[in-house]
Amino acid sequence: MEQQNPTPRVIPRRLKGFRDILAGDVTLRDQMISRIREVYERYGFVPLETPLLEYVDVLGKFLPEADQPDGGIFAFRDEDQEWVGLRYDLTAPLSRFVAMNPQLPLPFRRYQVGPVFRVDKPGPGRYREFFQFDVDSVGTASMLADAEICMVMCDTMESLGIAPGDFLVRVNNRKVLNGVIERVEAMAALAPRADVHILRTVDKLDRVGLEGVQQLLGPGRKDESGDFTKGVGLSANQIDVVMGYLSIQVNSRSRVCEELHRLIGGTKIGDEGISELKQIDEGLTSAGYDNDRVSFDPTVVRGLAYYTGPVFETVLTFKAVDDEGVLRQFGSVSGGGRYDGLVERFTGTKIPATGASIGVDRLLAALKSLDKVNIAPTTAPVLITRLDPRFLSEYHRMATELRSAGVHTEVYVGTQGIGKQFKYASDSGKTVAIIFGEDEAKAGTVAIKDLRLGQELSENIGGDRRKWLEEQPAQIMVPRAQLRETVRGVLARYLIG
Repeated sequence: MEQQNPTPRVIPRRLKGFRDILAGDVTLRDQMISRIREVYERYGFVPLETPLLEYVDVLGKFLPEADQPDGGIFAFRDEDQEWVGLRYDLTAPLSRFVAMNPQLPLPFRRYQVGPVFRVDKPGPGRYREFFQFDVDSVGTASMLADAEICMVMCDTMESLGIAPGDFLVRVNNRKVLNGVIERVEAMAALAPRADVHILRTVDKLDRVGLEGVQQLLGPGRKDESGDFTKGVGLSANQIDVVMGYLSIQVNSRSRVCEELHRLIGGTKIGDEGISELKQIDEGLTSAGYDNDRVSFDPTVVRGLAYYTGPVFETVLTFKAVDDEGVLRQFGSVSGGGRYDGLVERFTGTKIPATGASIGVDRLLAALKSLDKVNIAPTTAPVLITRLDPRFLSEYHRMATELRSAGVHTEVYVGTQGIGKQFKYASDSGKTVAIIFGEDEAKAGTVAIKDLRLGQELSENIGGDRRKWLEEQPAQIMVPRAQLRETVRGVLARYLIG
């Protein structure tokens, strides 16, 4: 008999830079998102959803002469040979939406949460798919909107249990940075695109330090590996202006404005930026948000090119162990700014806008490191075991009773014996197991096992295991009528349900 060729096996593999997320982290992320949503809605922001896919030119990335679009996005041609890309943030789709809906009442205040995609180099804690949670005001040039974004970020951190002192919202203004460049350019002509290179160099301050920035503003810098990076080529006097700007360190928003005026006052764009910072300070001060929660920091740049005015980032100031086991400051968990020209790309009419985006995955990692999350790693903390198939109807009645009381409950649907069922309950993070068989049916009772307490006790049994098994309080027998009340009492010990 001729042997048939077996079906070839597919090798299970995952795309580089992507990951699988287990139930515990998904549940924690949903819980965190829910709390952030409450803060956003408290300020009057409303939800919006936009597609994962947009036309590449809508996203603001344009086709080069090569076959693929640039800008670090995932892209392909659709059936009409149009370039389509996975969104790299939630702001560009928002701008497209506003342009397509001119009837929207302005300001349009929306929030949105969802995955975004970038072709970045993967690394520890750095993925090509990640969640963002944005909040934006579109259609107002008032600096009160920018001040409000800072307030929202503060309230969000505090709602998640991160206390003032463990976070700081840092604010700068792109116009102030442009004022510095204007002052530098007045001293000597700049090479083409030198303004962009200056901003990118300033943005490297956290990585290379003041000395490294100074070298990169001049002829260049050799790093620890010996690689040489060509510098911007500014003169010594021009470098002094930039370094004086970066060296402003005062713990007062009004004093920062004074120092900025001393350095770049008289430059047209710089004066505009300082004036806007003063207006933000006035809004924050009147609402009671002091320098310990929101500070003005000249070193904040933000990388995206569409920012036109104030820029913000929320940093966590405590230290935590990273994915490589190194203790370091956690850093930025949100960023944003004013982007007054993004909608104008579509309409030809300036529609000002401002907003901020929270890096959901990074913030969740921070909460876990602070031990600010307390939730069972399962959506159903209760398992009803199947001890005897004759009582299947009773098992489902119990489950319905508990679910009606708001207790998430799972009936075991596998085919394994009771021992394997307990292992399944433990492995899947259950808190309570319910046992009901012939003995319990005759007595009108039900056995309720506190799995968390049982685990704790088993780790501290001591000498006489048999005596412990006879006396252990982790499993109790109660009248069937007290099932719901007892289960809820056990869950309440762990702040569940």
